[in-house]
Amino acid sequence: MRRTGVFFVLLVLLVVAAGLTFVAYQFNLSALNEPGQMETRLATRVKGWIVGRSARGSLPPAPPSNSSSVALGEMDFMGVCATCHGMDGRKPTDIGRWMYPRTPDLGSPEVQQWSDAELFWIIRNGIRLSGMPGFERSLSTTQRWQVTMLVSHADKIPPAVRKALNPD
Repeated sequence: MRRTGVFFVLLVLLVVAAGLTFVAYQFNLSALNEPGQMETRLATRVKGWIVGRSARGSLPPAPPSNSSSVALGEMDFMGVCATCHGMDGRKPTDIGRWMYPRTPDLGSPEVQQWSDAELFWIIRNGIRLSGMPGFERSLSTTQRWQVTMLVSHADKIPPAVRKALNPD
């Protein structure tokens, strides 16, 4: 009886190892291919859970949000974010389009569903293995909050202003 149990456990381990080996040989690390639906869904849920949990920690207080905060955030955005997200944050550049995962449209529902605290956390810390760098060491706390305010209003940029920022 004991020998049968050991044999069964070894058989299960062998089947699992064979399955993992098969999956590993099928996995493609290229950033050029679009991710599958399941991979995208799983990565998005895990990212949402981790960012939401992490952003609940202590954050520096946000400065008052007003039009000058957004305008100052736009200047910082042009210096550090537009390289990937595009001048208006809605149309990623060639660099952003070919990152893996793809650089998101900052006005999209996917991005706009983040709270200001979550956006601030992402801007401060970045997201590992995504191409999104953290700006804690290159932007001041006030600058990071100003970029956060700009991103949280990216879906409200008037079309005429968006066209002026992205003439092509």
